[in-house]
Amino acid sequence: MPVLSIIACGMLEDELAHVLSRDRNIKQLIVVENRNISGLLRKLRSGNSIPRTAPLDRVPVLLKTGFDPYLQVSKSLKKFPFIEKMFQKIESEAEERIDVVVNLLRLGLHTDLELLKSEVYKSIREMAVFSDGILIFYGTCGHVLGDLEKDFTDMKCPLFFLKDRSGEIVEDCISAALGGNDAYAEAMLACRGKGTIYLTPMWASSWKKFEIESGNRDLNHRYLRNPRYCLAVKIETGLSYEPDFHENVQEFARTFGMEITGMKGGAEIAEYSYFAARKKIVRKP
Repeated sequence: MPVLSIIACGMLEDELAHVLSRDRNIKQLIVVENRNISGLLRKLRSGNSIPRTAPLDRVPVLLKTGFDPYLQVSKSLKKFPFIEKMFQKIESEAEERIDVVVNLLRLGLHTDLELLKSEVYKSIREMAVFSDGILIFYGTCGHVLGDLEKDFTDMKCPLFFLKDRSGEIVEDCISAALGGNDAYAEAMLACRGKGTIYLTPMWASSWKKFEIESGNRDLNHRYLRNPRYCLAVKIETGLSYEPDFHENVQEFARTFGMEITGMKGGAEIAEYSYFAARKKIVRKP
């Protein structure tokens, strides 16, 4: 069974839950245990995905011993023609089934980009040993992850990335939400002359965590109270995992004295990139 591993940014938790919940041909979904996964597990379960959790060092064992209930059919049931036809269809679709392993890294890594790079590189090396491909569910993040393809050229396990339709790796989670780097550039041009903060549902619900995880309680206030930041852009992604999105944006804007405007976003890049990676490992020669 092909294994697609995903190394994911917490800011893309909604998009990750969305694409995994849409994939009905996942045989086994394993989420690596850590302190960051409670929100992701809640969102996956709300989409009727039933993940297993395990420490990273236990994942290879689960992949070897995984049980697929859809294909465990007794001979007595198969004697009924309509049951047999149903399971012939299931068995034919089994060729498209995969195992997925998700390693969701902590949000606080964004306060130290070199540490972020180190953790992503470490996770790639650890997960490559049991994976047929690894999807990097990050942007280039200030270009600190921009050399991944070059740095892992000799690795047998291929890497896949969040790319827009033009084939460019997205710069960050905002670029992914807006539809790509060109769309991000257009958004910044539209807001030209105003210091602007872009808020996806995860950003709006997580901005307080950065102070806590960075160990610097004044981080947000010193940075965001700069008077040149005066506009908060609420990006409507179409995903509803964070029910308090509107209230969170309002609180953010009040806290830092900003006006609110809206922009339309979506999950197209996450969908396109996930299913492109999936297709490549399933049809791997």
